Amino acid sequence: MSGSEPVRVRRVYDPPEGGDGTRVLVDRLWPRGVSKERAAIDVWLKDVTPSDELRSWYHQDRSGARHDAFVERYRTELDDPAHAEAVERLVGLVRSGGPVTLITAVKDVADSHVPVLVDHLDHVMKRT
Repeated sequence: MSGSEPVRVRRVYDPPEGGDGTRVLVDRLWPRGVSKERAAIDVWLKDVTPSDELRSWYHQDRSGARHDAFVERYRTELDDPAHAEAVERLVGLVRSGGPVTLITAVKDVADSHVPVLVDHLDHVMKRT
């Protein structure tokens, strides 16, 4: 990522902070029990999230055995035209100069799509 303005990751249930910059929701579904005002989302990029099919497949097995396959399949999805357009929009937000905070409702961020997205974003920004 750009060294001066890293992409941050926060849960939607945490209160917004002044240093969040542009808050981008990176979940396909709106978080339960959170009003739009409380979430303080600036942009909702549903198309940077795993497809419904991939998300459902991954969550069918909670043992973690599918994690590596999920990462590979999600990376492939991020390169397809629908996802790539949303990724480019996210790259534009990061390059616009202000901080960008990716917002998610997932409980276990480290075991979700978010780290894969951050890594993909980093690779895209280094390529272009």
